[in-house]
Amino acid sequence: MFKCQFSLALLMATGMSIGAHADNTIAIGDTSRVYDIDEVLVINQPKEIYRLRQQPLSSTSFDGSQLLQLNVQDARHLSTFVPSFIMPEYGSRYTSSIYMRGIGSRVNSPAVGIYVDGMPILNKSAFNFHTYDIDRVDVLHGPQGTLYGMNTEGGLIRMYSRNPFLYQGTDVRLSLGTKLLRKIELSHYQKLDDKRAFSLSAFYGGQNGFFRNQFDGSRADLINEFGGKGHFMWKASDRWMFDWIADYQYTHQNGFPYGQLVTKEEIASAPLTSPLYAMKAGTQMPNQNRQSYYRRNILNTGMGIKYAGNGFDVNSMTSWQFLHDNMLMDIDYLPQDFLHLTQRQHGNTLTEELSVKSNRSGRWQWTFGAFGSYQWLKTMAPIYFDKDMNTALSKKITDYAYNGMLNAMARGMVPSFIARGMSEEAAMLAARTLVAANIARAGGVSINMTMDPVPGVFRTPTFNFGVYHESNIDLTNRLRATLGLRYDYSHVAIDYATSARVALQEHVLGVNINPVITSTLKHHEGNHFKQLLPKVGLTYRFDDGSNLYATWSKGYRAGGYNFQMFSDILQAETSQAAQKARADVDIQHDEAYYKRIAKTIEYKPETSWNYEVGAHLNLLGHQIHLDLAAYYMQIRNQQLSVMAGNYGFGRVMTNAGRSHSCGLEATLRGGALDNRLSYALSYGFTSAQFDEYSDSIAGGNKVNYKDKKVPFVPQHTLGASADYRIDIDPAALLDPSNSFHLRSVTLGLNLSAQGKTYWDEQNTISQNFYAVLGAHADADFGQLHINLWVRNLTDTKYNTFAVQSAATGNKLTFAQRGTPFQLGVDLSYRF
Repeated sequence: MFKCQFSLALLMATGMSIGAHADNTIAIGDTSRVYDIDEVLVINQPKEIYRLRQQPLSSTSFDGSQLLQLNVQDARHLSTFVPSFIMPEYGSRYTSSIYMRGIGSRVNSPAVGIYVDGMPILNKSAFNFHTYDIDRVDVLHGPQGTLYGMNTEGGLIRMYSRNPFLYQGTDVRLSLGTKLLRKIELSHYQKLDDKRAFSLSAFYGGQNGFFRNQFDGSRADLINEFGGKGHFMWKASDRWMFDWIADYQYTHQNGFPYGQLVTKEEIASAPLTSPLYAMKAGTQMPNQNRQSYYRRNILNTGMGIKYAGNGFDVNSMTSWQFLHDNMLMDIDYLPQDFLHLTQRQHGNTLTEELSVKSNRSGRWQWTFGAFGSYQWLKTMAPIYFDKDMNTALSKKITDYAYNGMLNAMARGMVPSFIARGMSEEAAMLAARTLVAANIARAGGVSINMTMDPVPGVFRTPTFNFGVYHESNIDLTNRLRATLGLRYDYSHVAIDYATSARVALQEHVLGVNINPVITSTLKHHEGNHFKQLLPKVGLTYRFDDGSNLYATWSKGYRAGGYNFQMFSDILQAETSQAAQKARADVDIQHDEAYYKRIAKTIEYKPETSWNYEVGAHLNLLGHQIHLDLAAYYMQIRNQQLSVMAGNYGFGRVMTNAGRSHSCGLEATLRGGALDNRLSYALSYGFTSAQFDEYSDSIAGGNKVNYKDKKVPFVPQHTLGASADYRIDIDPAALLDPSNSFHLRSVTLGLNLSAQGKTYWDEQNTISQNFYAVLGAHADADFGQLHINLWVRNLTDTKYNTFAVQSAATGNKLTFAQRGTPFQLGVDLSYRF
């Protein structure tokens, strides 16, 4: 708490001090100037009235050239270049975990929203996609629920494609890099006349990958993907504008290259016969008896309509999103054959948003809007109990039956041995020895248990509706108030059908029986949630465009249902029945049992209150832009992803009671030497910890996580970049017809750093702070650009993700290594 209070006080003092002296003198003769990106790239914003840096919020924006300089291929590559923002690279395209300001999600409801060309992407499985033909990216920090609704509690990412009215021509981009990285992108932009314009784009990308599965030598992170995009814009009149876009992508990849994370202490204590004895400390290469994979089809299409009225604009966005995927995961991550799962999702989503906002200058600016969505999602997710798991379960039930029989019979014989003068301890030992011999003589105890695959079909429809309003009122010439409120309603449901079948071969004291245990679960559950999401902000403006602001807002993530844990429920009840079965058993379930299941599989909505102060400062005559923010978030029912049950058959969402997150964010952008030098720096400090959270998963004992750090959230993020342009022939810049003449060479460095990050609630495993260095050299020949780039120049060793699994009965830790040194070249040609 002291850190949070200190951060807020420090930022307020710094912002007021710098703001009061924002008109610093500039270097004589230096024409460098930094512009707000939304000054240069004007995008239709159906909700906001003002540019981002004029609003009472923290944000980071990138234009197309900056994305190219950072070699951004998808949203994950923005990590650390946006303060307090992390989207780690691990698993597969299915993996779309995003963390911002100490809030994030690995499954189910996202904490950060994504809009692409005005379309809200609602299925979290579609968040991780290849980005191309992108003109601008905005990242809004903190709760955005008033204008954007649920699941934007941590922030919002907005991506915009190029506008064919403003950009024409044909672009070809080829890339080649380490491990046969290959990529081709083709885009054509054409303005047919003053009213119509269109663009067509396509891409193919792939890479052989950096990690080999030690079990069979296959490439554990091989990927191939392709897609296409169409964009058509029609200015029907001075008032009407129609904007249609469609984007299809297909992904075919091997994934989840997790290797065992072994510590020096584990190796030192391992016996000579243990496989750990020959290992080196750290994360091993993946070694899985099944190669995991992921296949996905996604199609996002939307129609935007704008009407420019007298004093108001009306915007409508209608979208349809389709997803069909197929995943196989070896969920024990070992060469032994314990468990694996397959999962197929088939989803369709319809959304509609209508907004009306003022378009005249005045003291009062306003926005009204309504949003509705319906998502159909069918998931087929069977769990397979393989040979080694059935062997382990057979041993467990055999030991249970044998020891129960041995102890019961021995206790009955103890009094007779005591009567012969033995102590109680000696009598029990003698009785157990005699009974063990008798059991062996009678044929012994042997039970083989075979658990069939557990099928599962889960339908999880979701309906969401919201109405909102935001007003911006100029109280004075310098002070503006922002007042907003949203009513949000959501209905979630689950229809589940799953079952289990266990076949037993029991050989007990010479008697053979072969009972079969079956259980079927089929039911419907539903719930609804209502929220009011207010926002209050104050902005104080200076003459040079700088400002100070303070904001109070509420964030919200919807509740829902877990279906990943049904295998654990069925395994537990069939194993319990098998211990006493002497004939076939069909386990029955009444309504009271289904109510207990409902309480087990549901998770509550997460809410938060965000208190934030910040500054947007223009320094040295706009040669430098400095953005500062400090925030404190009170979080209730924080949603956490944990492994289900004792064996970890899947990840489930659970709720922590109370937690908080506080931190500082700073972003600096600047130019010098007549804009030949451009640089950027971003830093985020996050302190996220539990205030009230305990569970009883581990061995039935209560575990208290109070004051523990929230997992998967780095305490520090740091991003930096600098690019220097050397003009070779400035005259060529004035003569575009002089093709293939070297105009300039740009040399650049970038740094991405983060840590410390804890991987579990008990804070027992972690990744220390690490930094990854990149570089590039770009040669501008006019129509042709050649860009040589390097990632992880120093070949830093680090983990991007770690998880604990108890599939074998023992808790083991598995992690994915970060991408090592990578070298590549891009060729871009425009005609």
